Amino acid sequence: MNKKKLPFTKDFIKKVIEKYPTPFHIYDEKAIIANLKRFQKAFSWGIFKEYFAVKACPNPSILKILKNHGAGADCSSLPELIMSEKVGITGENIMFTSNQTPKEEYIKAKELGAIINLDDITHIPYLKKHAGIPELICFRYNPGPLRTGNAIIGNPVESKYGLTKDQVFEAYKEVRELGAKRFGIHSFVISNELNRASYVETAKMLFELAVELKNKIDIKIEFVNLSGGIGIPYKPEQEAVDLEKLGEEIRQLYDKIVVPNGLDPLKIYSECGRMITGPYGYLVTTAIHHKNIYKNYIGVDACSANLMRPAIYGAYHHITVLGKEDAPLDNKYDVVGSLCENSDKFAIDRNLPKIDDGDILVIHDTGAHGYAMGYNYNGKLRSAELLLKEDGSIKLIRRAETIEDYFSTLDFFDL
Repeated sequence: MNKKKLPFTKDFIKKVIEKYPTPFHIYDEKAIIANLKRFQKAFSWGIFKEYFAVKACPNPSILKILKNHGAGADCSSLPELIMSEKVGITGENIMFTSNQTPKEEYIKAKELGAIINLDDITHIPYLKKHAGIPELICFRYNPGPLRTGNAIIGNPVESKYGLTKDQVFEAYKEVRELGAKRFGIHSFVISNELNRASYVETAKMLFELAVELKNKIDIKIEFVNLSGGIGIPYKPEQEAVDLEKLGEEIRQLYDKIVVPNGLDPLKIYSECGRMITGPYGYLVTTAIHHKNIYKNYIGVDACSANLMRPAIYGAYHHITVLGKEDAPLDNKYDVVGSLCENSDKFAIDRNLPKIDDGDILVIHDTGAHGYAMGYNYNGKLRSAELLLKEDGSIKLIRRAETIEDYFSTLDFFDL
């Protein structure tokens, strides 16, 4: 059983709310750093680098913390590239992986010296035309029928990402002729996966492909990028991936496949986002209404504009009612927001303590794909983001949006 703990108390949060009204997301700096270090240690037997998936939690303060502890940035857009640059992440500390990529993004990635990971063979002439072929280049491999994805990614045959195996061989030969001299390989076939065997299988697949590329077309792969996909235990009954066992199982494959085939040292990269910050972010919201009709509802001042995963995926996020952690779970509620959408629910038929108006609810595991997926439907404003620093202080790392922000892109004077 994964007991859902909080890094703060009700009294602490009440003081925070005096300055920063709910709703807001708050991130635990100490826990994020410790988690990154644990991940790095699990792979310390090799040459390893974590490229944090910026899309998971695109805040420069978070990126800076991770940079200071050895992480790079996995970017997929121009704003993510610029955000990484602004916190000092440049050069080969950036992995740029996108699809249907406009020329401006390739130009910026090349300017920064980022590792460009191409998603399609037709992007080779496009990249050559607009930015030029870099010395170091990578391709995203889609194994198609050779692998099965998980519930989120689905069957790789149906995935829009990556090159077929035949295309991979043609692509490396083509870019070598165009001047590329260093090479990496990448694949993305799972997301939010708690079965570590799936991640190990990706490592095996890429190690074997690197051997094939060396033996068949004399391409020596410098690094394999295992991508992200390591899940987190959103539900209390779920268990987190054992990172130490994961690292050891991949080490055994490395010794079995990579070393005997003359590819040692082969760098190992990952681009996890959810696993790094997800469990250490929380959406704090206040109960402002209760409604009893055919079901019992608790209305809160957050909505799916602050956290859309439950609305679009039916995703589970654990909820703690501050000050009632040990109270019996003897009431069944739907916990809902104020959007004009019936899917705007953080919990459905959830057993919780009796909730009164004014109670503070903490929604767990919002440190990835939480604020990042926010939007302005119904004119809702995005919330603030706070950092619970290592010394116990609070830092505002993104202010809440205002009405003026919402209207800033509109022209009311030419109607």
